[in-house]
Amino acid sequence: MAMIHIPQATRAELPSMGVPDTKAYLDDLLISEDADKCIVSGFFRLEKSKPLEYEYNYHEMKIIVEGEMIITDETGNSVHAKAGDIFYFPKGSRIIFDTPSYGLGFFCGQRAEGEG
Repeated sequence: MAMIHIPQATRAELPSMGVPDTKAYLDDLLISEDADKCIVSGFFRLEKSKPLEYEYNYHEMKIIVEGEMIITDETGNSVHAKAGDIFYFPKGSRIIFDTPSYGLGFFCGQRAEGEG
């Protein structure tokens, strides 16, 4: 099977997540074809606005590739994340994403396209 290449993927225009008063954008860019163990990957961008509260109904890993985010879990554990920081969000996690400016993260999640 042939590989898939997306040039300059960090520059892709991301659609809004549609959360009122929150400048959060996300797009699934690559999707596996394995129906039993589907994974998706793409980018999540957050700009200074109202924080995004998100509950994961799947497992996800994320690396911050640009900017910064303040990521807080349901226990109150908070990290001021910068480019190069990696996170694992287990299924069932409740996470708050915030930023003083903007942040861009690449994610890989164990879910089907568009779920979440």
